[in-house]
Amino acid sequence: MAETAGTIDHLTLERLVEAGAVRGADVVGHAGGWEIIVKYGTTRRALAARRGTIRSFRKFETLVSYLKGLGISQYHVDAGDFDSHALQTARARPDSSQRMRSAFEAKAQADWMRQKAAASLADPAPSVSHDQAMADAQAVIDARRKKHARKTAA
Repeated sequence: MAETAGTIDHLTLERLVEAGAVRGADVVGHAGGWEIIVKYGTTRRALAARRGTIRSFRKFETLVSYLKGLGISQYHVDAGDFDSHALQTARARPDSSQRMRSAFEAKAQADWMRQKAAASLADPAPSVSHDQAMADAQAVIDARRKKHARKTAA
């Protein structure tokens, strides 16, 4: 990547383009895709991603659409360090995959719980108090203990 003094975010770039302050842009190729260097005044800044790192476009067409959407239709392209073979490698994100799987499982669990609660609230059968439910459960436990005690004594 070309050396720059820092980064510029999308919103700032958008405002600079609207103000007519952008002198040009360089598109620089690297092993993982393409980056944008914006020139305004005497400053050169790389476009930043939301996470604060330098934004990298895997597809040149996506980068072109992005720049055209901002109103930048002319730029210089430096493909000297671009490596198309690096783009063909699998871009697996096991951390994202696991995070999404956990989110789907949590949503399924929450939906199941909401469904059970709604069914319980809609049930016309009379409610049982907590004390009555605990007494019933204790009666079942006591009956099983007696049955087990008889089996072991015999």
